[in-house]
Amino acid sequence: MSVTAVDLITKGELTVRGRIREASNAVLYCSVSYEGQEASCVYKPVAGEQPLWDFPDGTLAQREVAAYEISEVTGWGLVPPTVLRDGPYGEGMCQLWIEADESDTAPQLLALVEEEEPAEGWKAIGFAEVGEGRTALLVHADDPRLRRLAVLDAVINNGDRKGGHLLPEAGGRLYAIDHGVTFNVDDKLRTLLWGWAGEPLPAEAVTVLDRLADELVEGTPLTTRLAELITPAETEAVRSRVQELRRTGVHPKPSGQWPAIPWPPV
Repeated sequence: MSVTAVDLITKGELTVRGRIREASNAVLYCSVSYEGQEASCVYKPVAGEQPLWDFPDGTLAQREVAAYEISEVTGWGLVPPTVLRDGPYGEGMCQLWIEADESDTAPQLLALVEEEEPAEGWKAIGFAEVGEGRTALLVHADDPRLRRLAVLDAVINNGDRKGGHLLPEAGGRLYAIDHGVTFNVDDKLRTLLWGWAGEPLPAEAVTVLDRLADELVEGTPLTTRLAELITPAETEAVRSRVQELRRTGVHPKPSGQWPAIPWPPV
């Protein structure tokens, strides 16, 4: 029987190879091996999490796993395989490492442009100061992969969708990482993917939201799993956000009660 990526990162032996130091929490780059299979992964021990004023201490790893569980139900597979497990520094999140395509031929997803309006194939995020009193328009690609991610972020209430969290693979698949500040019961949506705000949801997103609504009924495998990871109030808030998206049929707009764009944006 073949070893799946989830089997590998759940049951495999973790060996720490280094630390990703630019991260605010402890993020360890590891290798993981199991039954002759080996891969690279990221391990974020709960013990290395910095306290946040608006999230309970020691819950970011669980939120990362919950984001993966929701992503899998959508069928879009936007979040790399992610599990909660013991490791060299205690319980933590373990996620398959994704090697992003950084070649010159990789499609550009974000850009700063001098124009007042985005060019065809791009969506405006907002104006950004670029030094010496100058501003430039920050834009993101009008890309269906990003649009799917914008819907997922609205569902999980992602409070920190930065450009550096977007990992396009060489084959064209897009992954997204860093989902620790998600599932708050209050509206915390903070993202670079505002280009579709107020626009009608595409048909595939409506279909996915209908599926999510069915899977979020009490007693399903998804709600049973979420109960192990987030609070009942947070699960109920997911249901409410899904229902609101289905009711309005449009991408959400910034609430005005919380900074709409993360800082730094990348």
